[in-house]
Amino acid sequence: MMTLASPQTNASTQLIDIVFPGDTNHHGTLFGGVGLAHMDKVAFIVAARHAHVDFVTASCERIDFQAPAQLGDIIELTGRLTRVGRRSLSVEVEMVAEPPLTGDRRLCTRGVFNMVAVGDGPEREGWRLPAMPAPQPDAVGADLRMVELVFPSVTSHYGSLYGGNALAAMGKAAFVVATRRSRKAVVMAASERVDFRSQIHNGEVVELIARIEKVGKSSMTVAVELWAENLSTGKRRQSGRGTFVMVAVDENGRPQPIDGDGTEAPLPS
Repeated sequence: MMTLASPQTNASTQLIDIVFPGDTNHHGTLFGGVGLAHMDKVAFIVAARHAHVDFVTASCERIDFQAPAQLGDIIELTGRLTRVGRRSLSVEVEMVAEPPLTGDRRLCTRGVFNMVAVGDGPEREGWRLPAMPAPQPDAVGADLRMVELVFPSVTSHYGSLYGGNALAAMGKAAFVVATRRSRKAVVMAASERVDFRSQIHNGEVVELIARIEKVGKSSMTVAVELWAENLSTGKRRQSGRGTFVMVAVDENGRPQPIDGDGTEAPLPS
């Protein structure tokens, strides 16, 4: 059973995605606007986790794209709080692209987003944001931690996240952690069991925590925990857990040894 560390104040927040054809231009690279949208989303989550109020983006400081993210790349966006004022704060966000089969990471862009608190609380005289916390190390012990924000487009008429979208997010986390372990093309062979414990509501943050539990000749068993976080209160609850079997395959779609010698591989340290 996996153990969970609560998000540490001022530890980084990561959003991880994959560049699919619908997000690319005619050159086969990620649209700049899609990348900026991801960065802004991370900045909002970091800000809301700090103060538990709503924020709007006031400005973003110069953002230069140094390298493109290619079709099929894993993109990792990391946000960290850098400044806190009375009603505004700043979040630095970095986007890195990673080809799945090589793991050669390259910085695509970095920028600072200035966020302003809004709502009844921030409008009161004398109200101010919580002070800038002391730097904290990022959480350790999990192979992968990634967040996503729940929007109305992925919720049911009850206002809760569709089960299919939750499964897709869990499958993506399993894919990323298995790909990083094997550096081979991987496919999902089975979902051994998935249990949902509570609904995840519109406007909440979903955090997925994935770890490889077993590595065989060509397969990897990945456990994924699904956590919901209310940004207004900071309260978290485990909403689901699943186990997925991912298999490394060759160019013909046939299973291939993960470590090249056909022997069972050790678990990553």
